[in-house]
Parts: sequence; structure tokens; C-alpha cells
Amino acid sequence: MAYEIKQHDKFKFIEEGNGEPLVLLHGLFGALSNFAPLIEYFRHHYKVVVPMLPLLEMDILHTSVGGLAKFVNRFLETRDLEAVHLLGNSLGGHVGLVHVLKHPERIRTITLTGSSGLFENGMGDSYPKRGDREYIRKKTELTFYNPAMATEELVDEVYSITNNRLKVIKIIALAKSAIRNNLGEELNQIKQPTLLVWGNNDTITPPFVATEFNKLIPNSELHFIDKCGHAPMMEVPDEFNAILHKFLKKQNEPATVS
Repeated sequence: MAYEIKQHDKFKFIEEGNGEPLVLLHGLFGALSNFAPLIEYFRHHYKVVVPMLPLLEMDILHTSVGGLAKFVNRFLETRDLEAVHLLGNSLGGHVGLVHVLKHPERIRTITLTGSSGLFENGMGDSYPKRGDREYIRKKTELTFYNPAMATEELVDEVYSITNNRLKVIKIIALAKSAIRNNLGEELNQIKQPTLLVWGNNDTITPPFVATEFNKLIPNSELHFIDKCGHAPMMEVPDEFNAILHKFLKKQNEPATVS
């Protein structure tokens, strides 16, 4: 389904539905198609907002996890979004965590899926070979448990990015920034209820990463999904949406007195 891309100041975003804001942050090679099933389901229950992160548009000095976190903060301020349910996949999860650690006041809950911030395997030692579409296909397939998820359209998207020298330089800058920006010693400061949804077959941020997040973030709960890789919201959307919706609804239930 095609969604209208709106603009406010310099920010481009999708906004669908009404209610509490559910803000989605995509990853390094993320496209709107990654979130399509999630948007379609949750727009009937929440105001779903997807800012277009300027991963490849920022100047090289600010092309970093911290630079993107500042962008998210300015976006939430400009759109005056409060009590936000913040969800991030891969690099988007990492950016969300850095934002929450610096500006917790607008964030009500956090959801991480395949997030970097502790450990991740990159594209590999031989970083994108320009002009080698088959190489890009193999690397894209590694994102998923089912390699058929790496459609021609998705491979074309990644290929077009990695075939541009300046974009490759910025991708490498972001990847290196993510590795340097390890949050292990700060995660215990997070107070928001946190949902961790992980693919049991994630080879980029393997299951032990999710277990470590769960151990370090005080008020967190962890769900593993079998036969699922690095992008559960794409690969197993029904199961992912059910877990997320249950978690979000639980936040509005009155606390039980034991």
C-alpha cells in the first residue's frame, strides 16, 4: 500500500491513523517497505509515524548514530509528539536508544528488534563491491531466515545505494559509528518499559545480543521468534504485530496489587 509522504519544515515522514504516537525508526538499508505490514496493522489503533532518517543526506561530520539521534529529537519536538512508543529496527533501534538516554521525557515505551548498540556483524570484511549485484544479493539474503525475502526490488534498492561512492562512504561511517557507540554501560539508566523482539536465526545481531539487552535494560521483556532473521516485522509480521500489540495494550492496564 502506498502512503503519502508528508513534509514539515525539513522533515519528511509518513503519518497514518490516530491515537497514541507509534514512531518507527528504520535501519541502515531500511525502506518504507520494511514497515508496510506494521503500518497497515497499527494505523487502526495508533498514530503511526515514520520519519525519513537522513542516513545518506547528512554531511559526513554528522553522519553518525549521535547525529541521527539529534535528528530524531528535533523531529519529535517539531511535530510536538509526546508519550511516544518508539520502535527501532537494526541501526534504528540503536539511534532510538541513544535518543532515549539523552531525552527520555517524550518516550513512553521502547521496542527493539535486531538492534545494534551492543554487537553486530556488518556486511562482512569485503565491504560492498560496487557493481557486483550478485554479491549484494547474497548479503541481502543474510538479513533473513528465508532468502526468498530478498526480493528483486529489495536487492535493487541496496544495489543502487552501494553503487554510489559517496553513499558507500556514509554507510561505512555509520557502520563504524555504530560499532564505536557501545551502550553496554548506559542501558541500566533506561526507565521505560522495553520490548525486545528477536529472530532466533538473526546472524547480524545474534540471539545472545537480545539476551544481553534483556539483562542490561531493567524493565525489559524478551520474545524470540523461530525461523526468523534480522527483520521480524518484515519476515513474520503477524507474529511480530501480535507481540507488539499485546505489549502496548498492557501499558494502559491498571496495575494489579498483589
